[in-house]
Amino acid sequence: MATVPKPVQNLIEAFERLPGIGPKTAQRLTYYLLHAPKEEAEKLATAALEMKDKTVICSVCFNIDEKDPCWVDQDQSREKDKILVVENPLDILSLERAGYKGLYHVLHGVISPLENIGPEQLHIRELLPRLKDGSIKELILATNPTMEGEATAMYIQRLLSPLGVKVTRIARGLPVGGDIEYADETTLSRALEGRKEY
Repeated sequence: MATVPKPVQNLIEAFERLPGIGPKTAQRLTYYLLHAPKEEAEKLATAALEMKDKTVICSVCFNIDEKDPCWVDQDQSREKDKILVVENPLDILSLERAGYKGLYHVLHGVISPLENIGPEQLHIRELLPRLKDGSIKELILATNPTMEGEATAMYIQRLLSPLGVKVTRIARGLPVGGDIEYADETTLSRALEGRKEY
């Protein structure tokens, strides 16, 4: 029976723990690095460590950046009267390509009872102080159109309804079960334009 050297197996298992990487892809990546020049593996390891050391979570919107507050909250040209709520920082990149110019609030996940993730594990409560002074005229809920995304959007809408802020939901330009990060700019743009009061 063939055995895989322990260091090779360790890297395969490390890649498998990444989202979207299955066993076959993990093996391909590992064997690619095994045959690549040592410098390439070193660059990958250095980039991963540097990312961990040199990024912070924004204290305003919970985006990931090198600075706090992040580049979005420092940009004076943005529309300061609307906040778009997203599940993950990666969603911001897609929405920027679609032309959105307002502010963001990143939840870092969705409510998922099966995974023991409740509202307390997300950055939902931190949204409330941002709405207190009345400068925000619209809160756009852009969670993914999944059961968990819908449950999270409903929870936020109920939480905010006493504050009198207009709450909208992006339109269903996204396929049910799809993720914002994989949508094209046109679909996202239409979803933003077709949003409705929640």
